[in-house]
Amino acid sequence: MSDLSETAQALQVYPAEMLPVSNGANFGDSLSFAADLMLDDIYELAAGAAPLMLGLHALENGHFRVADSTEVGAPGATVVLDSCVTFMDSQSQAIECLLLVEVDSEGHVARIYAMPLAPLVPKHDYRLVGIDTDNAPLRFAQVACVSFTRGTKLAMATGEQRAVEDLRIGEKILTRDDGPQPVRWIGQNTVRAIGDFAPVMITKGTLHNENDLLVSPDHRLFIYQRSDKLGAGRAEVLLKARHLVNGDTVYVQDGGFVDYYQILFDAHQIVFAEGIAAETLLIDPRTRSALPDNVADTLGGTLAGHKHRVHGKFEVGKRLLSRPDAAELLLRASKGG
Repeated sequence: MSDLSETAQALQVYPAEMLPVSNGANFGDSLSFAADLMLDDIYELAAGAAPLMLGLHALENGHFRVADSTEVGAPGATVVLDSCVTFMDSQSQAIECLLLVEVDSEGHVARIYAMPLAPLVPKHDYRLVGIDTDNAPLRFAQVACVSFTRGTKLAMATGEQRAVEDLRIGEKILTRDDGPQPVRWIGQNTVRAIGDFAPVMITKGTLHNENDLLVSPDHRLFIYQRSDKLGAGRAEVLLKARHLVNGDTVYVQDGGFVDYYQILFDAHQIVFAEGIAAETLLIDPRTRSALPDNVADTLGGTLAGHKHRVHGKFEVGKRLLSRPDAAELLLRASKGG
């Protein structure tokens, strides 16, 4: 098995120099790694600052390697997940940021990036109120995990449509490739529906779905094109929900809180959610931290099917989907019209 995950993960980040300290002990300094930070320092996002895409491959040792397809960073360089920090804005809203450190060939710090888990606004003050060096891998994994939301109905092996929150370990769900398969683990977390945690709504009928489908933004859907209207060069495609957002039939539902559920099988599977073929949790270096230690130890030997990543070859990137009618096009393609 390669030391790199097959597909680079695209993160929206700010280089540290875009977040200088405007008031406090480190006045004038850029955002740094955890050991150099001081609580109560106030940071201000630079005027006109816009996030850049940092492409990363996950490594088996928990670190990352900068991908060739990146807007920032040196391709091939190692990136370490340093910490998760918490800022407080002027409205007393907490905003978490993951800090990633790029190191050079000699192990020295080359660049530092902030990956906010909620939007930051230029020329606004953000007070540093928390520094967590223990749970950053978990928070990163929660972003990377594909999740169904409370109320989503999945097709069971019996033909029943069951809400995800009512599933039980060991029950069999119908999978596209392997028929009925038992559920090995169910994860659940409740988060603020903002930034990378804001779910995507695919309204009823948009992709033949029988009801509205609300999923995490990077949740990949499996579409069979009877005619290749997308220009993917193949009939079967896997695409992220966020790449279908058009503000109408597919939109980001932000605000409030959302209950996310992760479904784990012995292998990465495609199941049927509200009539749409959608993936389940894939355990890889990015998501492994989402599993509790006791679950990881118990299931470690049974998850070999996750290493093959057989569905990765079907993934279609943002480039082919950067059009407002992408969802409509896929609907027509699935009908063959």
